[in-house]
Amino acid sequence: MIARYLLRKFLYSQAVMLGIVVVVFFLFNVLPVDPARMTQGQRADVQSLQAVRKEFGLDKPLPIQFAYYINDLSPIGIHLKTDQHKYNFASLVPVSADKVLALKWPYLRRSYQTSKDVASLLMEVVPNTLVLATTAMIFAIIIGVFLGIVSALNKDTWIDRLALAFSTLGISAPSFFAGIIIAWLFGFVLSNYTGLNMSGSLYGYDPFKGEVANWKNLILPMITLGLRPLAIIVQLTRSAMLDVLSQDYIRTAKAKGLSRNAIIYRHALKNALNPVITAIANWFASLMAGSFFVEYIFGYNGLGKTTVKALEMSDFPVVMGAILFIAFIFVVINILVDFVYVWIDPRVKLQ
Repeated sequence: MIARYLLRKFLYSQAVMLGIVVVVFFLFNVLPVDPARMTQGQRADVQSLQAVRKEFGLDKPLPIQFAYYINDLSPIGIHLKTDQHKYNFASLVPVSADKVLALKWPYLRRSYQTSKDVASLLMEVVPNTLVLATTAMIFAIIIGVFLGIVSALNKDTWIDRLALAFSTLGISAPSFFAGIIIAWLFGFVLSNYTGLNMSGSLYGYDPFKGEVANWKNLILPMITLGLRPLAIIVQLTRSAMLDVLSQDYIRTAKAKGLSRNAIIYRHALKNALNPVITAIANWFASLMAGSFFVEYIFGYNGLGKTTVKALEMSDFPVVMGAILFIAFIFVVINILVDFVYVWIDPRVKLQ
């Protein structure tokens, strides 16, 4: 059953990835922007522009460019034998005297601007974004679940109303707006008290120590990014807890004389976690995409900032690589969530 489930999810993920590639590829290519001119500058001569277009395959008709790009992305593709060092493939079946059907990792090509391998370029910044997204999610889970439980246990009191008002404000404020306000307030107005900066990346360079981690630069973008999922977790936890606390088995547990903490944490909270886990899973993947503007606002060197800069320079391979990476994260997290459901509630079956 697990093998069939994973196969179905794999085929579904491939269809999703293909759809993303088709939409982004053709959308990017209908824009009135010449990547070759963006690379060489407005004063570049015709020969230089033609050389760049030929180097990156931009001189070919659009359908041919798309076919070549799909061939590069596909784990199984047809390639020249002489390109083995470029794709690092394992030959499967000879197709012609100079071509083979090969098994390989998806090739994301090279950046138009830096000529660096896109996969290597993304791997330099993805860890920073993963740290930001993970810490933001942990912050949202801890505070959100706690406020949700407190709100449910104090229904219709000032504590409940305050928690609901906070969550409504958190949901209503877009990340880019909240980021500007938080950066200005805590990184500028109150900087003498907070010791925080308006902008800065996770790692900096010290002339004596080399590369060092500036963890305080993580605080403001972490809070900004975690604000919306925190607000949603508060409302979901409150709603689920209120529903579970009204069930018959909770009343039975009270009648047996179980302590309040045992009822809340051992019985009620565990059964109220399913909708919260769904929100956590969806939001963690969304945080990877939502970090784009937050990283740009705070000058945090991560996947989002790199992608926005690539968009500004029409660096299509970097943009597509970032989008495919985020789509892959969505697929993997959705699969993991299904297994977590089964672990928490044995009544749930993989389908």
